Amino acid sequence: MDSPQAGPRFAGGAAASLPIALAYFPVAVSFGVAGAKAGFTFAETACMSVVIYAGASQFLALALLAGGAAPLLTVVSLLAMNARHLLYAPALLNRVSAVASAGEHGAAPGRDGGEARRPLRWSWLWAHGLTDEVFASALGRLAATKGDGWSEAWQVGIGLGAYLAWVSGTVVGAVLGGGAFERWPAVDAALAFLMPALFLSLLLAMVQRRHWPVVVAAVGAFALGSALISPSSGILLGMVAGGLAGAFGALGGDT
Repeated sequence: MDSPQAGPRFAGGAAASLPIALAYFPVAVSFGVAGAKAGFTFAETACMSVVIYAGASQFLALALLAGGAAPLLTVVSLLAMNARHLLYAPALLNRVSAVASAGEHGAAPGRDGGEARRPLRWSWLWAHGLTDEVFASALGRLAATKGDGWSEAWQVGIGLGAYLAWVSGTVVGAVLGGGAFERWPAVDAALAFLMPALFLSLLLAMVQRRHWPVVVAAVGAFALGSALISPSSGILLGMVAGGLAGAFGALGGDT
């Protein structure tokens, strides 16, 4: 049985996680500080990152629980905000299967191509680490290398590196305590921008010419909805508009 930790591929995935980890760590520190400020114990704050591992949604959970919201409402809110993650593993598995099928029909295998065509035995492990940024990086890796640079070991490496950065950052923030950023409010505000900026840069790196109508539709709908209604409504409208533009584009390409 192939171990996901064996070989240089795991090390390559861990190395690929560094840009994500550099963004996750300071934001997680901010979350740890926020948890302490909200009155949560060190164990409670750290446990949220170890078990939930949901980035911005954890800040929402803190606000809801600190405000006296029912635990059930908090759980439902977190599930609704992170429902998109249910699609990440199937989408990545579908992409890997497509690459493997191309290899079986005559595509020349690269250095790691054989690994990509083996049965996927560790999907239950690396699926837990599919955050927005890790998912985008994996898709970008598959697209750039046509599957040659992807393996389950690589995926475990990048997922584990990002996860450890988030958990360790939370621990540091919880140790620092609730007053860590009181003298530097601008630093606290800037930390919240790191993850969206990272995800946007990863996304733009994968955008091709045929994707621009989807990007324009999503951004336009978001801007319009945010200006006329609210930022949350803008996000919803942007998701719907981008999805519809992608669907119509795919239908147009098939005809």
